[in-house]
Amino acid sequence: MMSLATNTDVIDTRGLTAVPGALGIAFATGAFAVALGVGLRPRHPSFFTALWAALAAALAYLAGVWIGAVGTGADLALATSVIGRLAIGWAAPVVALGGAIAAWGGVAVARTGARPPHWPWEGDDAE
Repeated sequence: MMSLATNTDVIDTRGLTAVPGALGIAFATGAFAVALGVGLRPRHPSFFTALWAALAAALAYLAGVWIGAVGTGADLALATSVIGRLAIGWAAPVVALGGAIAAWGGVAVARTGARPPHWPWEGDDAE
């Protein structure tokens, strides 16, 4: 959405395909899932889990973009300059912010012991 709002490409580098961006998001999603899964293991998870999940997602995003760029034929300097621009631009901070918000919500749900809704007319007996 940020790309649409600012009318800019996320990765504005000639010769790169969509593979680095897609791989970066895949890496970020995996890292987020692992960080949140590990953070939710304790009986009373800490909200610091959101910080670690956000950091893991942002760093994995950058690593995935770098690996995707090198894997599609970009040289090391070009791949490194791309992730440098992503890190100091808006893309990596947006990934980190999204990860922090989602992880905070996950920790909040885990801490409250939320269960699916149960309506008063729903009995535990089988009909």
